[in-house]
Amino acid sequence: MNPAEVHILKQPEPYKSIFLHLQVLIAHTLPEADLLYKWRMPCYYIEKRPMCYLNRSKDYVDVGFWHSAHLSKKWDAYLITEKRKVVKSLRYKTLEDIDDAVFISILKEVESFKEKGFYRKN
Repeated sequence: MNPAEVHILKQPEPYKSIFLHLQVLIAHTLPEADLLYKWRMPCYYIEKRPMCYLNRSKDYVDVGFWHSAHLSKKWDAYLITEKRKVVKSLRYKTLEDIDDAVFISILKEVESFKEKGFYRKN
């Protein structure tokens, strides 16, 4: 079994259910994405380029996006920066917190920037 999948299955509830739901959404939206275990957390890559990571932190699941500098401003109300220069993330405390449509739209937009660097150059 993939070490990232083992990590997900070892999570206590409600985090395991959140991880599994996000995993299904990512697999459905980005079927070409590979689930890898990097930096002691599940990370999704497309063609050796990182798309996002899933991390349990404190009392939530954090979904971080490396290419967030390129995302539309319309997602700013959903994304959290919290003193980070490159990564922005979505945070979920319960399954009900996940808005599938928003999550899928952000994934698709992030995927469209996979050839760009993490920083936006003006």
